[in-house]
Amino acid sequence: MNKNIILIGMMGSGKTTISRELSKELPQYTLIDIDSEIEKSTQKKISEIFLKHGEPFFRMLESDKIKKFCTGNKKIISAGGGAFENENNRKIMLENGVVIYLKATAEEIFNRIKNETHRPLLKRNFSLEKIQTIMEKRAKNYSKADYTIDTTGKTPYNIVKEILGAIND
Repeated sequence: MNKNIILIGMMGSGKTTISRELSKELPQYTLIDIDSEIEKSTQKKISEIFLKHGEPFFRMLESDKIKKFCTGNKKIISAGGGAFENENNRKIMLENGVVIYLKATAEEIFNRIKNETHRPLLKRNFSLEKIQTIMEKRAKNYSKADYTIDTTGKTPYNIVKEILGAIND
């Protein structure tokens, strides 16, 4: 398979960790983290961009990076949690790769990220309910992914094996 492998899902679902582990199994693929690319090009942290310029500005930068990096082949792309909400981003990702939705329960996500301070959407009112609300809002679009892999309670190794099994079918 030469197609791009694009990981989507909520913050804390494992996109960054799994993309790194997947790239070890597929060394011929280039690893791209959309949030890291935005931070590199702006010289600002994502939380700083949200704070100073707002979410719409961030989403514009995100869409630009998705257009740039989702073309071509043999890339493992970790997209931001909300990237798949944008119809154009969704179209680009689905046309240019195999899109894998990394799913986890709200409780699992809450426990994974409760001590992190760099999550802009959780700066205010961080709670299990807030995570559930975001998940419910995004569920319809996440369901459009080519594959859904539940990461709840699984090791990165097992998740990567599941992804490789799915894409090699």
